[in-house]
Amino acid sequence: MVRVKPFCGIRPPKEYAAEVASRPYDVLNSAEAKAEATERSLLHIIKPEIDFDPIADEHSAAVYDKAVENFRLWKERGWLKQDEEEHYYVYAQTMAGRTQYGIAMCCHFEDYLSGAIKKHELTRPDKEEDRMIHVRNQKANIEPVFFTYPDNDEINAIVEDVVKHNEPDYDFIAADGFGHHFWVIRSAEQNRRLTELFAQVPALYVADGHHRTAAAARVGQECMSKNPSHTGEEEYCYFLAVTFPASQLRIIDYNRVVRDLNGLSKEELLERLSESFEVENKGAEIYTPNALHNFAMYIDGEWYSLTAREGTYDDADPIGVLDVTVLSNLVLDKILGISDLRTSKRIDFVGGIRGLGELKRRVDSGEMAAAFALYPVSMQQLIDIADTGNIMPPKTTWFEPKLRSGVVIHSFE
Repeated sequence: MVRVKPFCGIRPPKEYAAEVASRPYDVLNSAEAKAEATERSLLHIIKPEIDFDPIADEHSAAVYDKAVENFRLWKERGWLKQDEEEHYYVYAQTMAGRTQYGIAMCCHFEDYLSGAIKKHELTRPDKEEDRMIHVRNQKANIEPVFFTYPDNDEINAIVEDVVKHNEPDYDFIAADGFGHHFWVIRSAEQNRRLTELFAQVPALYVADGHHRTAAAARVGQECMSKNPSHTGEEEYCYFLAVTFPASQLRIIDYNRVVRDLNGLSKEELLERLSESFEVENKGAEIYTPNALHNFAMYIDGEWYSLTAREGTYDDADPIGVLDVTVLSNLVLDKILGISDLRTSKRIDFVGGIRGLGELKRRVDSGEMAAAFALYPVSMQQLIDIADTGNIMPPKTTWFEPKLRSGVVIHSFE
C-alpha cells in the first residue's frame, strides 16, 4: 500500500504555461538547452549552466546557486505562482492521436525505501548526487518523476469526470508536436477520495526518473535526520510524481549501434550470427522487428531479420525473456566482445522516438559499423521485473511522450 497526498502546486499562469514548460533536464545537452530556452523557459532553472557565457560546468557551485536564484526570480516575476490550497492535478499527454491521463501527486519517500514504490533500473551515484543537490538547494521537486500503477476503475472514473466537466487549465502543443493538457482537481471530495483509493493500490512503479526518485528519497532521509520532532507527515517526506494507469502507457524501442565488428568481416559476422539466429536478408528497405525475439540489423546498406533460435533464451526468467538480454548475451558479448554496456565506448543507444532511419544514418555516415533494432519491452514485462526485485539491463525502456517540466512543481520549504 502506498501513501500519496495532494499539494499546493507551484505552476505558471495560463498565459505562460507553454513557454515555461520545458523538456526534462536529461533529454537534451547544455548547448541544445541554450538554443531552445526562451525568456521564461524552465530550462533556466533545471539547466542553469546555459546562463553563463561560455556555458559553465553543470556541476559547479555557481551553477547550483544560479538554479536557486532563477527559481526565486521566476516566482518574484509571477512566472510561477503557488496554489493556495492542496490539490491533485490531472496531467494528460497526446502523441499520435492517443492520449494518456496521469495524476500529479506527492508520494512518500519511505515507500521508495520500503519497496512499495518499485524500481527496475540501477542508478548511477554521480547522477543521483547531482539531482540530490538540486532538490536540497531548492527545497523543491522542480521536475516530476513518471510513475505507473495497476489500473483502478474508480480512479479512472474520477479522472474521466474531471476531464469531462471542466475546461483544462492548460492546453497546448509543444514544439515536438505532443499535446499537453492539465486540470486542477478542485473538488475536495474527489481529492479526499483519491487519497483513499491510492492507499489501496498495492504498489507504484518507477517508469522514468529513477535518479530523481532516489535523490528525493535521500533528501527526505536527510531532513528526517535533522528533525528530532519528525512525525512522517512533514512536507519534506513527499516528492512530486505524475502517475499513470499501466494500461495507458506504451514503451517504445531502445536500440543499439556499435562502432566496430570486433575484427570480424561482415560475412564472418553473419556466419557467427547464424549459430543462434535465423538470418534473413531484407534488402535496402527499413525492416522493423515484428515480435519478441526478432531483431533487425543494419549493416553495409542492408537490413537483416534476426530471429533467435529456440533454446537460446529463457522465457520463464523475467530478465532472460527480455530482448536486450538476448541481444547482449548472443551478440554484443559473445560475438562483439562488448560485455559492459554501462562503460563501453564501442556502443551507443538510440531511443526509438528517433526512428529506425536514425540507425541507418549513423551507420551510413561511417560513424558506426552496425545497428540493431529491438522489439519494445511490454509494460507487463516491466512490472514482472519490478515485482520480482530484478533489475533491467541498461537502456531497456524508452517512454514517450516525456513529461514537461514546469507544468507543476512541489515545494517543501
